[in-house]
Amino acid sequence: MKPRINRNVVPALLIAAILIVSINAWFAFRSVAVLLDGENWVQHTWQVINQVEMIMSSAKDAETGNRGFFITGDDSYLYPYTEALKELPAEVDHIQHLTADNQGQQLRIVELRAVLEQRLSLLQQGINLRRSGRIDSLHAMVLSGTGKVQMDHLRAIADDMEAEERRLLLIRIERTKSSSRRTRATLGIASFIDFLLIILIFRYFARERALRVASEETAQRLAESRAELETKASEILALNKTLEERVQLRTAELETTNRELEAFSYSVSHDLRAPLRTIDGFSLALEEDYADAVDAVGKDYIKRVRSGVQRMGELIDALLQLSRITRATITRERFSLTDLAREVAADLKEQNRDRQITFTIEDGLEAEADPKLLRVALENLLGNAVKFSARVPLAIINFAWDPAQNAWFVRDNGAGFDMHYAEKLFNAFNRLHGDKDFKGSGIGLATVARVIRRHHGNIWADSIVDHGATFWFTLG
Repeated sequence: MKPRINRNVVPALLIAAILIVSINAWFAFRSVAVLLDGENWVQHTWQVINQVEMIMSSAKDAETGNRGFFITGDDSYLYPYTEALKELPAEVDHIQHLTADNQGQQLRIVELRAVLEQRLSLLQQGINLRRSGRIDSLHAMVLSGTGKVQMDHLRAIADDMEAEERRLLLIRIERTKSSSRRTRATLGIASFIDFLLIILIFRYFARERALRVASEETAQRLAESRAELETKASEILALNKTLEERVQLRTAELETTNRELEAFSYSVSHDLRAPLRTIDGFSLALEEDYADAVDAVGKDYIKRVRSGVQRMGELIDALLQLSRITRATITRERFSLTDLAREVAADLKEQNRDRQITFTIEDGLEAEADPKLLRVALENLLGNAVKFSARVPLAIINFAWDPAQNAWFVRDNGAGFDMHYAEKLFNAFNRLHGDKDFKGSGIGLATVARVIRRHHGNIWADSIVDHGATFWFTLG
């Protein structure tokens, strides 16, 4: 999330910088424009004042030239008057245009124009009188004082206009000074903000550069670590390959050894049956055919020989069964474990008709396993339950599924065993009860354990002496 925020900060910062710079520039341009406008108005005021003075100068020149003409009668003195006649209307029009924004000045110009026309008209009358030779009439006109009144009137109007412009000049100069101060302040503030913004942007990019350099250094270290890990991984792969080859070699050696041991056990067990059958046959013949030739001690010896031979036969049969289970191929299929257990229980009840045995087998038990091997396992488990409950009047044997243990179980109310020796239960020829108490080969539970392990399951048991035992097993 953080990298995404950093990516958004850059454009946001740039947009903010552009906005701030644009606003500062707008304020600066605005202040400069106001300042220039104020200066223009000051210049405009001076222009109006100069124009007023120019009009008054033209009027005075015309007045002076006429006086010379009145005294000398020389037309050369009328030159200023003729020039004033040409220039004054344009000059009055020009000042009227300049003061178009000032209504008071416009009224004064109208009055100025009218007085000028009267004055010029009176001067023209004096010129005509001088040229016609009526000097007395000219003297009378001059001595009447009308011309002085008109000039005084013109000066008064010009003074009013100049006074008005000078009043405006003071206001506009003050306004221009104020604009100049605001412009300097605006430019100063804008420059300070721009400078501060530049510092912030510089710091941000310096920080980004430091982070980028740190990231590049981290990436370089990661690349070096990755290369080192890849090197170590290659070494580990090589070691694993070597170990796998060693394991395969050891496995092959163990399989060969196991096959040789199984073949040896099978051969020994099978080959031992021939001399045992010979001993059993001859001992039976001795017992049946020469019973009268031996005394009671001899008969007891013969009986013990036959018992030992039969015991040896049972052990060989158990070893052969264990060997066959080890070598048998697992063929898994889905079948009813309930039906299989009931068949085994029926056989056991048939074999123990003289006993009170109650089998309780849960309905609906199913498993995916080799049914032949599972039959062997159930025959041993249920057979052990029957055997070790021989001393109770009513044997109760249960076979069901335990949800808590997530396993099947066989439970009886027989002799049980001491849990101190529980680890020896599933080893061949390790018996927790003497042969006088309960006969057996000591291979049954070892066979069950091998069946379960060949199905990748587990088997365990718990018990209390004289309160029965429970055997749990699972299938992989």
